[in-house]
Amino acid sequence: MKKVFITGIAGFIGFHLAKALQERGDVVAGCDDFNDYYPAQLKYDRAEILQNMGVDVREADILQIRSLESFLKKEGFTHIVNFAAQAGVRYSLVNPQAYVKTNIDGFLEVLELCRNLPDISLVYASSSSVYGEDGSSPSSEKDLVGSPSSLYAASKIANEVMAHSYHHLFGFQTIGLRFFTVYGPWGRPDMALYSFAQAIAKGDPIEVFNHGKMQRDFTYVDDIVQGSIAAIDSHIPCEVFNLGSGALVELKESIQYLEEFLGKKANIVYKPMQLGDVTSSCADLTKAKDLLGYNPKTSLKEGTKHFIDWIVDYHELA
Repeated sequence: MKKVFITGIAGFIGFHLAKALQERGDVVAGCDDFNDYYPAQLKYDRAEILQNMGVDVREADILQIRSLESFLKKEGFTHIVNFAAQAGVRYSLVNPQAYVKTNIDGFLEVLELCRNLPDISLVYASSSSVYGEDGSSPSSEKDLVGSPSSLYAASKIANEVMAHSYHHLFGFQTIGLRFFTVYGPWGRPDMALYSFAQAIAKGDPIEVFNHGKMQRDFTYVDDIVQGSIAAIDSHIPCEVFNLGSGALVELKESIQYLEEFLGKKANIVYKPMQLGDVTSSCADLTKAKDLLGYNPKTSLKEGTKHFIDWIVDYHELA
């Protein structure tokens, strides 16, 4: 049995991971600052579900996480999963300070906490955005990641380098997970499929950038959770892994599935490429399959159906 503390536990992926770990019999607790980057009610609703399952959810900013050191030590937590982050590429163009504060200063606090806890293991969220526009497709962990296209990506590269240095200096396990375009029930409203689904249901136009010539590796959240749990269960000292579906999909295909399951056509407004974005992103999963036994199973069509069933119910969409 593992004892896992999750930062960002009321976030999209943190919520699903906490739920899965609790259901398999692990001890799970975590913290979230419930900020208003997107409507906080969604986070409170996720947290309520977890609390009703017996998960200890605390309201705390990642910058104050070291105040929880005595609690984590007393309860004998074996793992910290750092999923707290300032997400989003576009928001980094208008509020870069948030990314330094949370993703770099906050991550340093997590590393310092781990440094003070004997035998703790750290699993943390990185991002496919570290590959930038110049990487190969599919992107491999062997690829260089020194040319980020956004400050968000730069902050995630910094996390990987920081984690490696702390592993080298202090010996605790660090595993970074590069997530590729995660979607599913209880998702983030700023993500494309979520905002597109709401707009299509209401008959509002959707903005599609780069004139629709975008490709993504859409990864269903249950597959991400499976890979994250495999990382928690592993004894690999220090690594980063891609977690995606391994399938490159045109954005227009994902919109077609939204239209199919919502029963409405999208009113698409094509826009030029947005600053900080990349045209194509796809994961080479060789390493994750070999070392973690990672095996994503959910097709985009199946996953979109699950997502639409949830969003129609949650937002009472017609």
